[in-house]
Amino acid sequence: MWRDALLVAGKDLRIEARSRVGLWQVVPFAVLVLILVAFAIGPDTASLRHAAPGIFWIAVLFSTVLTIQRSVAIESGEGTRDGLRLSGIDPAGIFLGKAAAVGLQLLVLQIVLWAGVTFLFNVRVHVVWLAAVTSLLATVGLACAGVLYGALSAGLRVRDTLLPILVLPVLAPVLLAGSKAWQAALEGNASSGAEWLRILIPFSVIYLVVGIVLYGPLQEAA
Repeated sequence: MWRDALLVAGKDLRIEARSRVGLWQVVPFAVLVLILVAFAIGPDTASLRHAAPGIFWIAVLFSTVLTIQRSVAIESGEGTRDGLRLSGIDPAGIFLGKAAAVGLQLLVLQIVLWAGVTFLFNVRVHVVWLAAVTSLLATVGLACAGVLYGALSAGLRVRDTLLPILVLPVLAPVLLAGSKAWQAALEGNASSGAEWLRILIPFSVIYLVVGIVLYGPLQEAA
């Protein structure tokens, strides 16, 4: 399973590196979300600093949808999914590989976004470990949930419009917990921020386990 996961992750990442969709579309879109939401809040520096974690995670969630759509599109060609099913690759390995590829892209995106937030809103993280753990847990949950719902909508003609409707409400706990934990990391309140990890940990574990178990049947049904 792990070997298959590495093969699938490597395949997806090589395709993304060659197409540069993430570089020329997803990253500019995420930065544009930061700027537009900042304009909506207004020029008040204190308000922008207070809202920075929420703006950051809103941009991450919207960008996650684009990344998942791209991940699904890789297998949308004629006979591609059938080829995967007949290749003998463990479906759990496919799920883990695609989730790992999506997760790595999201981590890189978060680094770029936080650099943008730091530059635009002049904020600084005081509890680095809390922010890092929050990002890692949230990324696992976002990637696993996104790949799972991407598989659910993969065989439908309306998958591009259906996927955001399916995914965004499910990812609301990540938006809430991620924003609160990062706010605590900015304020230097580690104990308060750690409380929000209790939402992210089960969310990530549940979708990781459910994805490993159900990705195969979903792939057969697509």
